[in-house]
Amino acid sequence: MAAFDPWDPAFVADPYPAFAQLRASGRVHYYEPSDQWLVPHHADVSALLRDRRLGRTYQHRFRHEEFGRTAPPPEHEPFHTLNDHGMLDLEPPDHTRIRRLVSKAFTPRTVERLRPYVDRLADELVARLVEAGGGDLLTEVAEPLPVAVIAQMLGIPESDRAPLRPWSADICGMYELNPSQEAAARAVRASVEFTEYLRELIAARRKEPGEDLVSGLIAAHDEGDRLTEQEMISTCVLLLNAGHEATVNATVNGWWALFRNPDQLAALRADHSLVPSAVEELLRYDTPLQFFERWVLDDIEIAGTRIPRGAEVALLFGSANHDPAVFTDPARLDLARADNPHISFSAGIHYCIGAPLARIELAASMTALLTRAPGLAPAAEPERTPNFVMRGLKGLDVTVR
Repeated sequence: MAAFDPWDPAFVADPYPAFAQLRASGRVHYYEPSDQWLVPHHADVSALLRDRRLGRTYQHRFRHEEFGRTAPPPEHEPFHTLNDHGMLDLEPPDHTRIRRLVSKAFTPRTVERLRPYVDRLADELVARLVEAGGGDLLTEVAEPLPVAVIAQMLGIPESDRAPLRPWSADICGMYELNPSQEAAARAVRASVEFTEYLRELIAARRKEPGEDLVSGLIAAHDEGDRLTEQEMISTCVLLLNAGHEATVNATVNGWWALFRNPDQLAALRADHSLVPSAVEELLRYDTPLQFFERWVLDDIEIAGTRIPRGAEVALLFGSANHDPAVFTDPARLDLARADNPHISFSAGIHYCIGAPLARIELAASMTALLTRAPGLAPAAEPERTPNFVMRGLKGLDVTVR
């Protein structure tokens, strides 16, 4: 019987049997190794993402001691300063204020204006892959596309973009369960370096504003919308991290799933109109962000189990996306799946603000690969990253026949 163990390579390789076991054995489970309550069912995960008795933070209401928690060690302060001022880890009213400002850059009209740039860049990246006869889909297409798009939005010059992905990967290492001291040290170092870079970029944009998002945040601050410099920095880092980590992983997870389901890949190659529904199904089938944590701000009850204030719940997105109560035959990849209420982009006030852009990027790279590389095939079986929360591959070597 499969067991939930996020540090076991076998579980990380395929967590879905363990999720099925969790769903079958109840609606909530206390997991002592991470001191969390695991929530595996779609209905519960969806409801709790919208429940204001839970929060991404508790510090807007309680001090660490009041909440029964220990303050982070002082040496981690640069990471927490950066993380705690981004809207993902804020609650209203600060979350509402910052999201309102940032949402102006993600209106449907604004995102749609990016489509030609995204399509052109995806086509150029795939053309280079084809010309080379193949390569690592991760480093040649999956990574550079969303990194370039979000860097373009932020106004980060091309010459400055090389460290962005390493900084992001190191910072996101702190979102894994019980990160090691080495992972924490890398996250702190990346937080310091990224913060210093953005302070310089903000100073430059104050002198010479452009059409980018950083200039827009500065203008909003100057017009009285109360955005501190730290909030600007944290917002930019969040947009970069959230704006490409999931898209990168969704791309390689998705293509590896297609290679392992040749009937579905053949259907997609025969009918490119399946691309939009294929994107949604691949996000569901192998979820790039496996869970999100929430703090219990006021006592809640799930199926008769009381979860007290001060506890932490782990909302298992990957399990919810395979819940047979919602998805017919959830273990089957079905690119034409019509009813697909997956929660890969979360829900509630923390629903992913960049979801429309991510969908455009995923569709653009998929279309370019289907068009320019119709014989795309895996060159070797890929190795999974050891992470559970951010689910991805170390690389995906492909050939172009």
